[in-house]
Amino acid sequence: MTDLQGKIAVVTGASRGIGYATALELAKRGAHVVAIARTIGGLEELDNEIQKNGGMATLVPLDITDTPKLQALGPTLATRFKQVDIVVGAAGYLDKLTSIAQGPMEHWNRAIATNATANITLIQTLHPLLKQSPSPQAVFLTADERVLGKAYWGFYGATKAALEVLIGSYAAENPEMSISTYVPAATKTRLFEEAMPGVKTAQSPERTAKELLDYMFAESSYDRTKKAAVH
Repeated sequence: MTDLQGKIAVVTGASRGIGYATALELAKRGAHVVAIARTIGGLEELDNEIQKNGGMATLVPLDITDTPKLQALGPTLATRFKQVDIVVGAAGYLDKLTSIAQGPMEHWNRAIATNATANITLIQTLHPLLKQSPSPQAVFLTADERVLGKAYWGFYGATKAALEVLIGSYAAENPEMSISTYVPAATKTRLFEEAMPGVKTAQSPERTAKELLDYMFAESSYDRTKKAAVH
């Protein structure tokens, strides 16, 4: 298990699902977790679990689609921390699958705001703090390529494809940093179950979180400039 003692890790979507499990696993490995989510109750539950395991967290109740508030995150954290070492962009939006012709525009607007725009904003606000870390790492959860262009997956697929391109460019612009995207295995989250009700083959968020961190801290198993292999 990688020792992350003294590392500062920012995790979005930390109140449930993969984000929650990843934040908890980072804390177990010694990181101080800055947990971001809209749901205060979920954040408080996370904080309780982290404290039970002897860890520490900073809770940030925040809707990441609120651009001005998210832009203030970096300057606010800079008053307390000298650097940010790890960023995990786990927040995502996937409503019930719908056709392009009939999909409600509010679903599209929320998908692009959550899956793409919020991650650009997150990068911009945290980049100065990441640059201060001796070993900065940032990973963003994206989609299996098999859903791109697939019927009824258009809104989600298009916004995740945009994220893929954005993160690829960010990595190319900062070759000294470890920046990548990650395709998680099918995971039992509310987002997954709402989109694909009845599917029984998904794995637990805890397993996905461990696989994600194994990917992030592997020395040679993966090319971190590319997506992890689909499980």
